[in-house]
Amino acid sequence: MALQRWRAFTRSENGATALLVAAVLAALVWANTSLDTYEATWSARLSVTVGPYALGMTLREWTNSGFMALFFFLVGLDARRELDKGELRDRKWVLLCAIGGIGSMAVPALIFVSFNAGLPSVHGWGVAMSTDTAFALAILTLVGTRLPSSLRAFMLSISVMDDVVALVVIAVFYGEGFRVLPFLIACVAAGVIVWMRLARFRSGVLCCAVSSVMWCALLKAGVDPVVTGLTVGLLVITAPAGRDDLERATGLVRGFREQPTAEMQQSAVRGLIAAISQNDHLQRKFTPWVNCAVLPLFAVANSGVPLSFKTVSAAFASPIAWGIVCGYLVGKVVGVVGSLSLVTALSGGRLRPHVGWGAATVGGAVSGSAFTVSLLIASKAFTGNDLAYARTAILSTVVGATVLGWITTGALRLMSPRRRARALLGRARPLTDLVTPVDAVRDHVRGPLDARITVVEYGDFECPHCGRAEPALREMLAGRDDVRYVWRHLPLPDVHPHAQQAAEAAEAAGEQGKFWEMHDLLLRHQDQLTAADLVGYAERLGLDIDRFDRHMKAGRGLRHIEEDVTSAELSGAVGTPTFFVNGRRHYGTFDADALIAAVRLARQRVLAHEARNTV
Repeated sequence: MALQRWRAFTRSENGATALLVAAVLAALVWANTSLDTYEATWSARLSVTVGPYALGMTLREWTNSGFMALFFFLVGLDARRELDKGELRDRKWVLLCAIGGIGSMAVPALIFVSFNAGLPSVHGWGVAMSTDTAFALAILTLVGTRLPSSLRAFMLSISVMDDVVALVVIAVFYGEGFRVLPFLIACVAAGVIVWMRLARFRSGVLCCAVSSVMWCALLKAGVDPVVTGLTVGLLVITAPAGRDDLERATGLVRGFREQPTAEMQQSAVRGLIAAISQNDHLQRKFTPWVNCAVLPLFAVANSGVPLSFKTVSAAFASPIAWGIVCGYLVGKVVGVVGSLSLVTALSGGRLRPHVGWGAATVGGAVSGSAFTVSLLIASKAFTGNDLAYARTAILSTVVGATVLGWITTGALRLMSPRRRARALLGRARPLTDLVTPVDAVRDHVRGPLDARITVVEYGDFECPHCGRAEPALREMLAGRDDVRYVWRHLPLPDVHPHAQQAAEAAEAAGEQGKFWEMHDLLLRHQDQLTAADLVGYAERLGLDIDRFDRHMKAGRGLRHIEEDVTSAELSGAVGTPTFFVNGRRHYGTFDADALIAAVRLARQRVLAHEARNTV
């Protein structure tokens, strides 16, 4: 149990932030007790020699250019996930995020330049650009418990563009002399990786080997090799598991149950891995390593600065520190809100963000937290005291962004519910995932037919997860007259042999006006769904047994069930239960708190839509 909690902690954003903060504190203690030892350790050279070829860098450079490639690999995976399943599916939103990301970087960089104009330190303008995603999301969780989930997606989208642009800046402006031949070798390696992805070649060992060639070639070309991680991550698609893949995996697991040999075990494991998205598999596999090892190691290597009244005073007497602090705490808000407002105005309202101006302001405020990429660029742009000043300023932005986040969210809480909903959610029409809209005549609806919020569940009467979700659904519906619940069939006969006939029994009961009564009985007795059991339930409900039997034998409910299954597949639902709230798919747990939170967000969207129509 303790091991499971630790694994969940290492995969969470809060866990990553806690470990990062601990690493920063450890680096500060180390640097302030023995600065000479700290610098000597991270300046020590480590060389790898293979025959006539040798690669040597300091321990800090190995961390910044080597291990951090794995961090940017996860950034690439997250970006691809947003492109395939998240807000970035809307290509207009991609354009807006690109503009918002560039604005959120350009304005802080210009502020830094204004403080350092005419000085040698102006070369470090790249330090004042990139938001640290882990700290920004952690601050967002800390200051905003009632903020829409679309704000998190907005910040992730902006951060992805932020990281991509930052890597280009590192490669172009902070490289160490460009060389053509190694760069061409890196391009060939990238082409091989693209071919492997297009050919659905899943060998992790070979992909890792080609990626290593690309990394070494970029290093020799004078381009920061962390670009390798981002490039490879962006190529890993997020494809939902297909029904055929799931059935094949089920067959392999059954084969292992019948013949529990080592060969069958390996075959079953490979089948299960192949049935899920490779993107999701890699994120789950590498996130703990990045959160527990890579980011803390990077923090220890780069955040050790002497902190005393004298050193802090000297830092904030420097234009470098003021350029960084003002660039992040002022420039991020101005850059995000200003660029999005400008695009909306110039497009005549055709291009609108999926969040309102209030949420964009909060996002800009918490985006003022610098760390990972900023420290990386600082280590390349500055040395000596200038580097110490930059590090001190970068660390202070995390505190400043937290305070600014509290102020902006506090101001939003003072608004009326309708105005706050509009400020948070904006005027853009949200994306919908449910392909087949709810038909109050055809579908099975529980609750007011004209309710403003609709929760659709694709379920299987024999699925234990659907049975456990039922109490949560009842709690969600209790005392709410603006929510309706729709059940659609998605029987999984390969794992639940009685699910299909249970669905037909529910339809037969529905013909006599007792669908929901049969629905509730079936979910309460999931281990008793034989034909005799179904007839017994029909008798208990007082149904006309002859009519019920004729309906079952004639298969009159098959068409309705098949239509539900088709709509599920078109909407990307292949497992049960799958929920949609006002047309948007609900990801995550299906306990009462999670479903009520999804309904609350949908209600905010409705309020924002009504506020827009009253203007």
